[in-house]
Amino acid sequence: MSLNRRAALGLAALATTARPALAMIPVSQVAPADPVEIIRLWPGAAPGGERVTVTPQVTERSTDPAFHDRFARYTTDPILTVLRPARPNGASLLLIPGGGYKWAVVDKEGLDCARVFAEAGVTCFVLRYRLPGDGWAAGPDAPLQDAQRALRLVRSQAAAHGLDPARVGVLGASAGGHLAGMLTARADASYAAVDEADAVSHRPDLSILLYPVATMGDPHVHAGSRLELLGPAPTPEGMERYSLERMDWTGRPPTFLLHAMDDEAVPVENSLQLLTTLKAAGVPAEVHLFQEGGHGFGIRLIAGKPAAVWPQLALAWAARQGFAG
Repeated sequence: MSLNRRAALGLAALATTARPALAMIPVSQVAPADPVEIIRLWPGAAPGGERVTVTPQVTERSTDPAFHDRFARYTTDPILTVLRPARPNGASLLLIPGGGYKWAVVDKEGLDCARVFAEAGVTCFVLRYRLPGDGWAAGPDAPLQDAQRALRLVRSQAAAHGLDPARVGVLGASAGGHLAGMLTARADASYAAVDEADAVSHRPDLSILLYPVATMGDPHVHAGSRLELLGPAPTPEGMERYSLERMDWTGRPPTFLLHAMDDEAVPVENSLQLLTTLKAAGVPAEVHLFQEGGHGFGIRLIAGKPAAVWPQLALAWAARQGFAG
């Protein structure tokens, strides 16, 4: 299920916007090289793609050679990009970036965050997932199929790489936080088993949700995520089914929430309502709210602000759960 270097480079070639020439730029001002280890999620075609006609795209938004800011659209062959630390501590982390279910960012909440956690010894797997509006038979469950499959692959391959299959966490941001929340809360399998990897649990051992899209109901919904996930006329039943705060969290793993109070895209009430649900279900939870930070800050956009400490807060919390440290 791993791709070789040539295939990995082929995936990178899907970018639709070329980067500026870098020949005369000092190395210190050039974005880090992409990891070359790629794992395909599915042994064949992803399930339910008979009516899918989209062509994958990866677009570069950055004009600064010091950093990438890419997003992936129309993904048909979902992948994990792997960052293995120099000194692994045995823990694994599945990272699910956001993008309002319209696309999935590659760097800001994916590779950028993964590099920080890998530096702390956590082996990181960044998910590029399918999107619900691209014609997949599973509709709003297509991203969940990829998330469940990804967690199972990470866990099923852990021991072979000297990692602990009982220490596999998930980190999701924005709409990726919604997807990570569904992965954490929903016990039901969203697809039929395809191989032996599907015999292991898709339940993460802990969950880190950054400014998550949680509710699908008014007045605090992120309208763009709901539109992409449930369409222009969502039913009350659909909104109930896909609202994290309406799910049964009984017996779910420890959960870490982080949000900025001035988030105008995904109101802080998304985390607050979810926290109330977690407390009622007896889920061990920690929440950090920052006065400023806005939305979608990841690592780079929060530099120099109080919320820049969030990776250290998350790692310290994870260590208290016996996950990493």
